[in-house]
Amino acid sequence: MKQTAFSWSVDFSEAGMLLRDYLIRKKMISRQALTDIKYKGGALFVNDESVTVKRRLCEGDVVKVVFPKEEISLSMEPVSIPLKVLYEDEHFLAVNKAPCLPTIPSRFQNDESLAQGVLHYFQENGIPSTIHTINRLDRDTSGIVLFAKHRYGHSLLSRQQQSRKLNRTYVALCHGTPAIEKGMIDRPIGRKEGSIIERCVTDGGQQAITRYELKQSYEDYSLVELKLETGRTHQIRVHMASIGYPLLGDDLYGGERSMIDRQALHSRTMRFYHPFKEKEVNLEAPIPDDMKKLIQRERG
Repeated sequence: MKQTAFSWSVDFSEAGMLLRDYLIRKKMISRQALTDIKYKGGALFVNDESVTVKRRLCEGDVVKVVFPKEEISLSMEPVSIPLKVLYEDEHFLAVNKAPCLPTIPSRFQNDESLAQGVLHYFQENGIPSTIHTINRLDRDTSGIVLFAKHRYGHSLLSRQQQSRKLNRTYVALCHGTPAIEKGMIDRPIGRKEGSIIERCVTDGGQQAITRYELKQSYEDYSLVELKLETGRTHQIRVHMASIGYPLLGDDLYGGERSMIDRQALHSRTMRFYHPFKEKEVNLEAPIPDDMKKLIQRERG
């Protein structure tokens, strides 16, 4: 199985650094990853010479890092399901998740999952990777899910997500019409007492910030666009319900299923900086048919 490898040339400002510090501080490779490289079949080279992390670097040195082989999860069974690929290169894969499909397998659900479909896709196309999920969506939420094809890509994109540099926008249909057309919901979210699934706004929860904007008002419901500044479980659903506008179909948080049989929520766009191609990547996933019909019906 092919191993992931990267090479860099040491510049003047990096000369004199220990290889360990260069890799951790300049290339954002974690200490755990360096340990795995040492003990799980990876390698470090400077000018094609095998070295340790204690090697001191000179200007013009060529550093090469070979990561260990990916360990394919034996607990996840590959499943052939249709994938709508939005973006793919040797480092990342973005797909448009269908509604009513879990992102990853769950012990609470026996359904097939998107991750199992991606694992099958990797195997069918000879991609030597296990599953590295950058973001997740609730089972009934549709839209963009991003996967890394190796652990280094996963680490770098996870850092972007934690520092709020991986930007996502959602569209949703909610009951009623928000009184304030454009606003910010800053309310902490935590697990609801007595439930392993449901969340709620609570003083003891984690900070959660959602920005929303009214896009279209209909007779009984509205189309809103939402941007997350944090990524709490059920964040949009909980926040919209907390201000009195639960999502259509979201009966867990007060919505009704008379018009749609899942929460009307779609992850429409994603923007991130590609750390290997050194450019911004912009993704967009078309609104699914069940939501589109409600939008077009009212416009019609």
